[in-house]
Amino acid sequence: MVIVMMGVSGAGKTHVGQDLARSLGWSFYDADEFHSAGNVEKMRAAIPLTDEDRGPWLAALRALVADLDERRINAVLACSALRKEFREKLSEAGDVRFVLLSADAALLDERLRRREGHYMPAELLASQLEALEPPDDALLLDASKSPDELVREIKEALGLDNGFHNRTLPS
Repeated sequence: MVIVMMGVSGAGKTHVGQDLARSLGWSFYDADEFHSAGNVEKMRAAIPLTDEDRGPWLAALRALVADLDERRINAVLACSALRKEFREKLSEAGDVRFVLLSADAALLDERLRRREGHYMPAELLASQLEALEPPDDALLLDASKSPDELVREIKEALGLDNGFHNRTLPS
């Protein structure tokens, strides 16, 4: 199973995802690390990515999910997955569960403005909020809660709080 922590920038996908993976003993991947240098530079310059820009990035993420599924390795992936089409491509690659971290724009903006060492500027938040196609099949959580609370809620909702912490899926 791959749990995709999704949402716009500033929602806490990476922080909560890392905590969740650590608590389960699973691998963690950050979709930001799969972007090309050109995509990173565009975002750093506050230029929203196009679907064409995202194509190779999405293909790499789909390949990652397929590989993990084939090897029966559980993982957590922090990935915006804003559009239904992107989520469908990831879901086609294996057993994927989506967790949407959602918060009001003011909190997200505040987090982005305080964040250091990341290329995604707060100026792109509006374009991300506009691009978000809320999923019907995701666990929806309030990103204003603490990471510990969110991890607990995710584990409970997905049935992972009962000792299902092994790295390999049962046969």
